[in-house]
Amino acid sequence: RSPGLCAIIHYLVRGQLGWFGLTVACLVPGYAAQLLSILWFRADGRPRSCWLLVLHLLQLGLWKRYWDVLRMAAKAGGSAHAGEVLMQHGDVCVLRLLEALLQTLPHLLLQAYVVVAVDPAGFVPGVSAGLSLLSLAWALVSYSRFACLLKPGHLCPPAAAILCLLLWRTGMLGTRVLALVLFARLYSCWVFAVAGVHWLLMAFWLVAQQTDIVAQPCRWRLFNCLVGAVYIFCYVNVRPGPSKHRVAVFYAVSTQDIQYSTWM
Repeated sequence: RSPGLCAIIHYLVRGQLGWFGLTVACLVPGYAAQLLSILWFRADGRPRSCWLLVLHLLQLGLWKRYWDVLRMAAKAGGSAHAGEVLMQHGDVCVLRLLEALLQTLPHLLLQAYVVVAVDPAGFVPGVSAGLSLLSLAWALVSYSRFACLLKPGHLCPPAAAILCLLLWRTGMLGTRVLALVLFARLYSCWVFAVAGVHWLLMAFWLVAQQTDIVAQPCRWRLFNCLVGAVYIFCYVNVRPGPSKHRVAVFYAVSTQDIQYSTWM
């Protein structure tokens, strides 16, 4: 939470109420992950608690889940409850990824635009954008690590592999965000047209793949639309099996977007 809080205090102290309001607004979508966390607590049989509700209202519900995972792992000791610990950790990874995409990503875009187009010498917005980029990249790496652990016979990736994943995600996200911010600086609202075309291409591509993660038709369409929006910035594997061909298609489309933005 520190990058967002520092940016909020920075804009408030300097009297930049417009950027202050936009930065605060970036915190609101994060409550979707907090709401889902509460619903999952209820589904797991957790009794109602005012303290638990207060934690989620303060957007500290995921920290509570991290604490529960650490305490469960410490009590388990052996491998008897390893599967339960893994699933609890998986819940945290999914919720953290959702929170990062809904909250950290908009904050990153906003602060990056401030640094590039409004206040190039702004130290606090620059640091806030950098920390948000690392936070989003780490959320993606944690999700990938959990997906790897779910596969039969797969062990925990070594530290070197996790570091390479983190560098890859950071570089991919950084270039995409920078390209969109520079395009927005030069062509203002036309950036929404470029992002919209990319979103439509990715959404139709997901529909063509016939992903069966969500069974209900309405939720299936909503899922494809949401993941298509995520694909504007990064690739998230939502289907089992080898993904090298899907990654190649994603990079081909993303590269064309960057070249088109540079050409304009």
